[in-house]
Amino acid sequence: MATENIVLQGRHVRLEPLEQRHVDGLAAASAGDPSLYRWSPVPQGKIEAADYIASALVWRNAGKAVPFATVRAEDGVVLGSTRFFDLERWSWPQGHPLHGRDVPDACEIGYTWLTGSAIRTPANTEAKLLMLTHAFEKWEVLRVCFHTDVRNQRSRAALERIGGQFEGILRAHRMAADFIPRDSARYSIVASEWPGAKQRLIQLLDRT
Repeated sequence: MATENIVLQGRHVRLEPLEQRHVDGLAAASAGDPSLYRWSPVPQGKIEAADYIASALVWRNAGKAVPFATVRAEDGVVLGSTRFFDLERWSWPQGHPLHGRDVPDACEIGYTWLTGSAIRTPANTEAKLLMLTHAFEKWEVLRVCFHTDVRNQRSRAALERIGGQFEGILRAHRMAADFIPRDSARYSIVASEWPGAKQRLIQLLDRT
């Protein structure tokens, strides 16, 4: 399958397939100020990190997600995690030019978190650039979606800054960090908007 064993290499970060060998790195990355992760569940300690990875691999093996460890390019230190998920493969009819594709037609990027020291560095911007470039230029998807807790103004502003278009609020959409149903703000970028979004990401990266 064309979604397996993807490695995305940048100048600042490398996104490599998430595996159990990243347990210690994820546990170390999430240690520190818990208020950084008030909006999303983030594994705390080695046991939760192992469970987090195991769950992600179940999704991967079922063809539902492509999870990554986000590592610092210069020394391989684990900074956090992110993934493609909700991979949609549409039923193109026989005779259609897209019939038989083995890559997603649409996807979501999420489950993204970084260690405290990597926040407000090029890490997240470059990771988004790497993933969106892969989605739109390798898979040639038609749409990439994002969801964030409706209260997470920093994340919403970041999505709007790179060209994400606000689509609305999904009520009681997903479990929040405090294990209650959360309302999620939904954003998307479609293929026709990708060139402009890519330029915004490159400009943001150049400023950091």
